[in-house]
Amino acid sequence: MENVSLRVARMAFWLLGALAVIQLAGANRAYCQDPSQPLRELTSFLQEVRRNLRSDRLLLSQYTYLEKDTELRLDTGGNAVKTEVKVYEVYPALEQAKTYRKLISTNGKPLRRDEIERQDRDYEAKIRSAASRAGSDARKQQAAEAEARRKDEEVIDEAFRLYQISLVGRENLMGGAALVLEFKPRSGFSPKTDPGKLLKKLEGRAWINEQDQQLVRVEARLVDTLAFGLGILARFQKGAGVFYERRRVNDEIWLPAEYRFTGAGRLFLLKKVRIDAREQYSDYKKFSVKTSVSYP
Repeated sequence: MENVSLRVARMAFWLLGALAVIQLAGANRAYCQDPSQPLRELTSFLQEVRRNLRSDRLLLSQYTYLEKDTELRLDTGGNAVKTEVKVYEVYPALEQAKTYRKLISTNGKPLRRDEIERQDRDYEAKIRSAASRAGSDARKQQAAEAEARRKDEEVIDEAFRLYQISLVGRENLMGGAALVLEFKPRSGFSPKTDPGKLLKKLEGRAWINEQDQQLVRVEARLVDTLAFGLGILARFQKGAGVFYERRRVNDEIWLPAEYRFTGAGRLFLLKKVRIDAREQYSDYKKFSVKTSVSYP
């Protein structure tokens, strides 16, 4: 089973739909505060931003990349007592079950060739089995894309109602001006979607590149206990932190660079843990049919 704390670190993925909304709502506040901004131009600007909203799940489906997962187990003083590092080659798909995360090294030691080849065979067998049950791949791909966009829209719409957002300043970040926004959940709002229920437990700041209208960084914290598997699998305490950062790739698109989760809690009801877990992304390559079927 995938390491529980890294699953928690990956909770940042759930943020993405709403973070795009923070981007949009923040732009709305920023431009509305400028009385010289013509209404028609503002409306056009917001419509363009709204059209461009995509979650990282959709963006990443267009690229292959390296993913480095680092987990530190900490003592009560915050000192590392155990470190685990895994590196994956990732071949994405909109359907999460079809994404191939190929482990290539553990704690700096590359996997043997036969271990990598076994992963390839297992993945190819899994895809063949799925294809034999699914019928037309083209139709299924179109359906998957439509469903992914529908879910994004659902989360985005809900996040509009969930967060109170305020513009607090402007900073230079990643080589450009960035609007700084504060966001916090509205009291009394009850989200319906699973991402919304998680977002309800988070507040923090977001940095939006002013020229590209793109999310650059988020720093958030839990304002309530976060439980997985009804609290049996894992439970993390209020105050745990989430860090998320994007970088511009090939001077054309903003893609994830790092997710980080730090916090204390319990695993399987009993085991107390303090963790610092992060995922770092690099070596982005535009996805192609050749890339998806040929594993280096």
